[in-house]
Amino acid sequence: MKRILTIRATVTGLTLLLLVPLDAQKEARSVTAKQATREIKIISSAGARALADACTAWAEQNKQVVAMAILDWGGNLIESHAMEGAPMNAIDTALLKAKSALRWRRPTSVTNKMVRSGENLAPTFMRDFPQPGALPILVDGQVVGAMGVSGADGEKCAQAAIDAVFKAEATGLGR
Repeated sequence: MKRILTIRATVTGLTLLLLVPLDAQKEARSVTAKQATREIKIISSAGARALADACTAWAEQNKQVVAMAILDWGGNLIESHAMEGAPMNAIDTALLKAKSALRWRRPTSVTNKMVRSGENLAPTFMRDFPQPGALPILVDGQVVGAMGVSGADGEKCAQAAIDAVFKAEATGLGR
């Protein structure tokens, strides 16, 4: 016989009656705090600044002008930078690319090919910007953010920055 917990509550004149099987309640309580949470890695402000500096150095070495945006795993903008001579909309473009790379967890060049081939049109109606130039950043197999670069060889610049900052510990999937 199943035991049922009855919960009765009155909210602004309405009486709510909730019937919760005791087994479900016991099952929910059997999860430890460690099991109910997980550890995540995040990109620090210093790490994001280092990515921007490394991408800028790569662009200067390759005689390119770029702008970049670095997002954390939740899509929050951590750092942005535009080199002298970058177009007015370059940071906005880099940000859109970074958001697309983060959402799809793949380089935007790959998403671009999927859209162009008709394999997956979802990014077009989800207001993504699947244009080449952004990479998700993975550390220990976990997506910790994304880097979008507007101008020239954006994904090469982002990959060079990820390689320089994270050494062999991270990948941008751009290789």
